[in-house]
Amino acid sequence: MEKIEVNYKNKKRYKTARYPIRQPLFIVGLVWVLSKFALMGKKYKVEKINMEGLKPPYFMLSNHEYFIDFELAALGTFPHRVNNVINIDGYIKRAWLMRLIGGICTRKFSNDIHLIKSIKKVLERGDVLGMYPEARYSACGVTSYIPDSLGKLIKKCGVPVVVVIHRGNHLHTPFWNFRKKRKVPLHTTLTQVLTKEQIETLSVDEINKVIKEAFVYDDYKYQKENGILITEKYRAEGIHKILYKCPCCKTESKMNSKGTILYCEECGKEWNLNEDGTLSAINGVTEFSHVPDWYNWEKEEVRKEVLNGTYRFFDDVEVYSLPRTTSVTYLGKAKVSHTINEGFVLEGYYNKAPYRILRKPLQANSLHIEYDYVHIKPFDCFVINTEDDSYFVYPTKPNVITKIGFAVEEIYQYNLKK
Repeated sequence: MEKIEVNYKNKKRYKTARYPIRQPLFIVGLVWVLSKFALMGKKYKVEKINMEGLKPPYFMLSNHEYFIDFELAALGTFPHRVNNVINIDGYIKRAWLMRLIGGICTRKFSNDIHLIKSIKKVLERGDVLGMYPEARYSACGVTSYIPDSLGKLIKKCGVPVVVVIHRGNHLHTPFWNFRKKRKVPLHTTLTQVLTKEQIETLSVDEINKVIKEAFVYDDYKYQKENGILITEKYRAEGIHKILYKCPCCKTESKMNSKGTILYCEECGKEWNLNEDGTLSAINGVTEFSHVPDWYNWEKEEVRKEVLNGTYRFFDDVEVYSLPRTTSVTYLGKAKVSHTINEGFVLEGYYNKAPYRILRKPLQANSLHIEYDYVHIKPFDCFVINTEDDSYFVYPTKPNVITKIGFAVEEIYQYNLKK
């Protein structure tokens, strides 16, 4: 099976292979002011640990829970220049602005060779390189997949590493319901976890171990340990998007939520999302009181399907693409499949010509998913990125993208071991 390009009729693609500009000093100050303004009315704390005397260049590796992460990180790095790695969808109709603030454009989970060159250029100029190695918003307020290639990059560049962990950001604006914010105190820590001297002596595996240990976080644990109560009556609305499989009847994609209640439309069982962030069954046994435990159980269920060879996904979909940043292109209806051996196959017609986009299992270690993606169409979608295009795929089947995201990671690991 061969790839067939979309017939754009000579439409130019956005060139991500370009060096970022050095962030102007007035932009550094402006970003700080705007971040302060955006955080007005919120209770937050930015804490620096083991950073005495540290000056750029260094890596700033941050977890990613919502857009407010950028604002809190900006307060922590001020007054230094920062170049952040930003996915291309952040450039839609504002590429000039993203470049002005020093953005490094890339397409998530694609083989972007020039990205490494841009990162090295930033560090050679003596600035901060901001990167979100999980490359997505945390769907459940816990650590996502971090590739081992990160350790190789850090070893090669040989500069200190600062890990930024945001706590409370997911609780404040959960990825599965970003429209309704909650009153939650935010705590951001910037910790130097590796010095230049340590990087010179440690192996790549040892560097990866340090990074991954520093990236352990759990917003629901943070909530419980700090006695944070979320009293908003809509606090459970949308959580069924990540808790899509019923642990009682084992049915998938029939979970729903309203107010403070999560419920299964198949068997009728209900759970309450309590003010302290725990779950409790309205009737019967509480299978999972800790939200991430339910989420991780679902991932383990997908792993079993991959290992026993039963996982597969087929659907009729709608597709939008982003070959350039000036506008989104509607490609119309298409068919998509995702299997253990072939990975993604996306097939459709555009400009009276067929196209076939392929993404093999080892070409992506994770998947870009979006809930209620307002920038294109306010419904759930996942994104198949290639080296020069991005395909926003909107399934017909309800509440499936979280499982597909799990499957991409599990299929990658399965094929990697093979």
